[in-house]
Amino acid sequence: MDKALGLLGLMRKANAIAIGEVDTGAAAKAHKAKLLLLASDASDNAGKRLCGFARAGNVKTLKLPYTKDEISAATGKPGCSMAAVCDAGFAAALIKLLPEADGDAECLMRNERTGKRRNNA
Repeated sequence: MDKALGLLGLMRKANAIAIGEVDTGAAAKAHKAKLLLLASDASDNAGKRLCGFARAGNVKTLKLPYTKDEISAATGKPGCSMAAVCDAGFAAALIKLLPEADGDAECLMRNERTGKRRNNA
């Protein structure tokens, strides 16, 4: 098994990860999440929801190079397309193991404002 997938399993055993949409959203909104994770084969809607959670909790996101099935096998929870790492040490270790993974670029593009701003001065 890959080291990053092993780390996800270790996070699950240490209760340092929130798995699934409901738990991920709750962790982000409560400002407990240090890093939000998205599976490589997650739907566009799941990606949009994750970006909303990231904005609400001011948290960085990371698109993993693993499918939902691979993440589910590592964590022991079926159908896992998103997760929130709730420990800063685990989040830093995962980022070191996956330097090639996609970061916040997708969410940042959606945050950009379009149109003109009014200056009411």
